[in-house]
Amino acid sequence: MARVVLGVAGGIAAYKSCELLRRLIGDGHEVRVVPTRAALEFVGAATWAALSGQPVAHAVWSDVHEVPHVRLGQEADLVLVAPATADVLARAAHGLADDLLGNVLLTARCPVVLAPAMHTEMWQHPATVANVATLRSRGVMVIDPAHGRLTGADSGPGRLPEAAELAAVAESVLAGGVPPRDLVGRRVLVSAGGTREMLDPVRFLGNRSSGKQGYAIAAAARDRGAQVTLVAANCALPDPAGVEVVPVLDAAALQAAINARAGQVDVVVMAAAVADYRPAVYSDVKVKKVGGGLPVVELVENPDVLAGLAASRRGPAPLLVGFAAETGDSDADPLTHAWRKFAAKGCDLMVVNVVGDGVAFEVDTNAARILAVDGRQWDVPHGSKRRLAEAVWDAVGAVGGGD
Repeated sequence: MARVVLGVAGGIAAYKSCELLRRLIGDGHEVRVVPTRAALEFVGAATWAALSGQPVAHAVWSDVHEVPHVRLGQEADLVLVAPATADVLARAAHGLADDLLGNVLLTARCPVVLAPAMHTEMWQHPATVANVATLRSRGVMVIDPAHGRLTGADSGPGRLPEAAELAAVAESVLAGGVPPRDLVGRRVLVSAGGTREMLDPVRFLGNRSSGKQGYAIAAAARDRGAQVTLVAANCALPDPAGVEVVPVLDAAALQAAINARAGQVDVVVMAAAVADYRPAVYSDVKVKKVGGGLPVVELVENPDVLAGLAASRRGPAPLLVGFAAETGDSDADPLTHAWRKFAAKGCDLMVVNVVGDGVAFEVDTNAARILAVDGRQWDVPHGSKRRLAEAVWDAVGAVGGGD
């Protein structure tokens, strides 16, 4: 169990932090909520106390004998502020401590994560841009806001990311610390989900991929500073904040989307489960159930998107990362199958999932072994998909010029 301080600033998105608090509590953490005075205009202290099971203070004069303005920051394992308004970013950057949250941010020696939420003009103002740069230079993790509907009729970058995404970031930071900003200036292309190969307007051949791992990889790349495009095949997930999402249906559409962009990026991560086969014939009308026998569906092979990218490369870029979800059989164990696939694909890294309970499909957790073209291997123990995503980018840095 970790001790988390959840700071809440005075923006309309404060209501979203109630769900974030519930998720953090559900993950087993002890959470103290520290709202600003303005935040209490949106959500009252009684709500925070009831949801957290902990007392709520916002002023340095509350419970003075316990010295909360020092103790909360000193004893925390993580300080997460969501939403973080432009005012909070400015005060944090300049070390102002005129309320309890400001004091917590100054005394914290644990990882600090700020999730901004504000109008687009405020987020893009040179003062906010400079404050964010200052905070990041000090090791604070500042998450880019999502693009979408703001208050009133306004829309643009400035939305608070969804609670599930923020909770995943919290778990990853608690497990491995604030990730480095090692992808600044790099362009990344990620595929996620599972393709659907249509038989008729109703039926398709598909697989169990939810897209959760690919989305985690895209979000992790964004938080490390990359410009990220996500090609998403049939994913019922909220778009990751600050990521361009390109929806596709089948393997042909996914291949077209990837090929159109691969020459413009530095890294391609093929986390999508692309169908190996598709029906040879598509019926414009629903195939009816009739007596006298079962219909025969003829299949043809889909193109291998990853192998095609590797074959068409001229030089080291883009760096290619493949995924392999494997099971053993009478011929070989899962890792032997994975090494064979790695050799055939021609990519630089292969992330291997041995399919089983709590691993790979339709769950929030994963475990893997990452294989590198130079023979190195990294085992990633069972944990959140966001944690595996961070391990993937660590491996990219190792084979692509990092440590």
